[in-house]
Amino acid sequence: MSEIRDISLAPAGERKIRWVEDHMPVLKSICGDFEKTQPFKGLKVAVSVHLEAKTGYLACVFKAGGAEVYATGSNVLSTQDDIAAALVERGINVFAWHAATEEEYERHLAACLEVGPNIIIDDGGDLNNMMHARFPELIGGVYGLCEETTTGIIRLIAMDRAGKQKFPAMLVNDAAMKHLFDNRYGTGQSVWNAINKTTNLIIAGKQVVVAGYGWCGKGVAMRAKGLGARVIVTEIDPIKAIEAVMDGFSVMPMEEAAPLGDVFVTVTGCKGVITMEHMLLMKEGAILTNAGHFNVEVDYAALEAEAVSKELRRDNIVGYTLKNGRSVNLIGEGRLVNLAAGDGHPAEIMDMSFAVQALAAEYLVKHKDDGLPMINYVPEEIDREIAERKLRFLGVRIDQLTEEQDRYLHSFDV
Repeated sequence: MSEIRDISLAPAGERKIRWVEDHMPVLKSICGDFEKTQPFKGLKVAVSVHLEAKTGYLACVFKAGGAEVYATGSNVLSTQDDIAAALVERGINVFAWHAATEEEYERHLAACLEVGPNIIIDDGGDLNNMMHARFPELIGGVYGLCEETTTGIIRLIAMDRAGKQKFPAMLVNDAAMKHLFDNRYGTGQSVWNAINKTTNLIIAGKQVVVAGYGWCGKGVAMRAKGLGARVIVTEIDPIKAIEAVMDGFSVMPMEEAAPLGDVFVTVTGCKGVITMEHMLLMKEGAILTNAGHFNVEVDYAALEAEAVSKELRRDNIVGYTLKNGRSVNLIGEGRLVNLAAGDGHPAEIMDMSFAVQALAAEYLVKHKDDGLPMINYVPEEIDREIAERKLRFLGVRIDQLTEEQDRYLHSFDV
């Protein structure tokens, strides 16, 4: 019961999964716990996250915990066909392949939902939205959902405010052990890994423009600076703009940054961040990339519609000649660059993020009869448990409060 590209690719995918498993000790320890406790026994878990090796291992962790797992991708370019094949060989139902059409992508999402999942692991909100829109008769069987991304949480909260969210959701992205590390260090490294691999150009000495200074933007700007770039940040939030200034970056509107930048990275979660008006101001050969979830931050539709011509200039780089005679280069169709043109975040980072996913899903099962609200933050004890496990595997010890110190910190009479 799967729909994948090529089962013969399974051995290559299996090697990738085994490699990340060796570098994800927290998730591996949780897998061992799940094998003993079987928290998902008899349940169906639908997973829609970028289908590469780390996600593949997460799916295996749910299976080890007793679940019947249905997996698909969350982006048409991020699925790796060898991982999909390896998961099928491991007994997981997979509906995904690389470079899916929009129709195929929708069909694969639907295949994971029509089985009636009890737990949904989402990345960007596509499963959640489709469940409510197309499978309302199955909503009663859903214990809850875990959302991985900022974009997905924005959509979730909007649904809840409109009174349309019908089952509990855990805001995994807002957990400390997710966004403090995944969004900052994971995005920071994986974005530049992908850009460097795809362009084979130096970053040192270039002018990099980072649109958005949330946790992901902080990481992208920090790593650009570390590679020797001069960095401009664009922002709409005055507090984040001041923070960027204090961190040593230039801050200005995109209209002013457009003529200066050599490489642009959007990471806002919003649409229309770089428009055709901005592109017409850019230098010849400017490189455009997006690190947000959807390919709407750089106006890909306008490029396709208004460019005088286009050509493939290197694998995953399309050059567009604009009406003013200059050209810009877009990586990965403006999709999530670290996955559309790379392998995503490092395994050690996703070790913590996917540990949050696993324990948040277990929490939903344990509390399925407790009347949870539609929007739920990950409990602090889950964050602390993951942090303690990670420190232990890193060989790092920390101080403990004495009884006297604990009393002091919890007393008004000092």
